[in-house]
Amino acid sequence: MHFGIKDLIDVLLVAFFLYQTYKLMKSSGTLAIFSGVVSFIVVWILISQVLEMRLMGAILDKFISVGFVVLVILFQDEIRRFLLALGSHRGWKFLGKLFSKRGDEPEKEGKFVAPVVLACMNMARKKTGALIVIQQDMDLTIYEHTGEMFNADVNARLIENIFFKNSPLHDGAMIIADNRIKAAGCILPVAQNATLPKDMGLRHRSGLGMALETDALVIIVSEERGKISVAHEGKLSVNVTAEELQQILSGEREVTNYC
Repeated sequence: MHFGIKDLIDVLLVAFFLYQTYKLMKSSGTLAIFSGVVSFIVVWILISQVLEMRLMGAILDKFISVGFVVLVILFQDEIRRFLLALGSHRGWKFLGKLFSKRGDEPEKEGKFVAPVVLACMNMARKKTGALIVIQQDMDLTIYEHTGEMFNADVNARLIENIFFKNSPLHDGAMIIADNRIKAAGCILPVAQNATLPKDMGLRHRSGLGMALETDALVIIVSEERGKISVAHEGKLSVNVTAEELQQILSGEREVTNYC
């Protein structure tokens, strides 16, 4: 057999695809289901192609024929996140900025960083729980309408007042988009990741769930420990310092998984 450069590229692409699929399933807690699907395919090939068992092979062929629909149903959230990650990849973002006429966009993007960092540090010191969502490329209007709508400048004191323990909006999430506070008291999707430590409560699971469903940056301030965490693209960084938080919000630092 002739093995050329095209075959090598083909093998590398398949290996890369399988590795990315494994990472996606592991982060979403559906690795066991994915392993079961792969095991079923291996058994099907073994029975129908290798052992040539016609009756059993015919039965498995019926399952395989509708397998694509079943996979879409089982992994609809993971497929959505994969397409979201593909569409929001930095290479596409670079091309978008290259052809964009908004030359002052980088200047506008950094206006919310200082007040958000200051508010988070003050709330962490006072052990005031908070959940702040920073919109990226994906529109978050659907989540904004689950809470109370705002249209206010990003101000540290306003953020602290919203998350004050006696405030009626302190249990929900705040959404910041286009350097404005768009909504507060919002309901976020909860991550079903079983690998999260037990000391991380509903606020952390909601932040991670939002980071899995969208490309938003999510800041979590723990009420029990007074620590700051940041979730993005299915990853969760814990015990984030003020300097690290500022670098993450400014795009100078990436969120790394807690484990």
